[in-house]
Amino acid sequence: MPTARKDSHTMHAWPSATAVFRAVFHGVMLSVFCAISYWLITHLLSGAFSVSRDDDLLGGMWAVAATVFVYRYSYDSSVGAAASRMWATLLSFGLCLIYLLFFPFSLVGMVTLIGLGAITMSLFDRADEIVTTGITTAVIMVVAGLSPHPGWKQPILRLIDTVVGVGVGVAGVWITSKAKSSGPEMLRNEPQDHA
Repeated sequence: MPTARKDSHTMHAWPSATAVFRAVFHGVMLSVFCAISYWLITHLLSGAFSVSRDDDLLGGMWAVAATVFVYRYSYDSSVGAAASRMWATLLSFGLCLIYLLFFPFSLVGMVTLIGLGAITMSLFDRADEIVTTGITTAVIMVVAGLSPHPGWKQPILRLIDTVVGVGVGVAGVWITSKAKSSGPEMLRNEPQDHA
């Protein structure tokens, strides 16, 4: 009878109390900063930039996604993730805005912009941002197609949402890194980011 194969992916040691404490702290703080991003977009900024309640909720989700993308265990990792997210968003913003000023949403237009974004990121030696640029472009274009409002507003609104989410994420990791350095020993020496 064959014996069960044990490999490093199926056998895990139980995490230490310190690892659990760090993971809980990181998860709770991420949740807090996501709530701040969502609130800023859906309550504070919606008064100045609101297109519709549905769009405000979409903006809140977009800001939360940006916060999740950049909130890492270390400040340097967060700043790197923020730069990556902003490169992708700015390129997608520019491509979509130019397109949507002249044309309505279409499948051909969307995939053309995704291709142009990939080519541009490759030529700027930023291949790591191709995925984020493509996803951002696809979402902006589809939302522009669904929206009863002029499509060209979507890239502008999504840029604002991204800036808020990225800003909250980077500020959040800066605040928590200061708390960690003066807090309990269990919070020091966080695990390395792998994303």
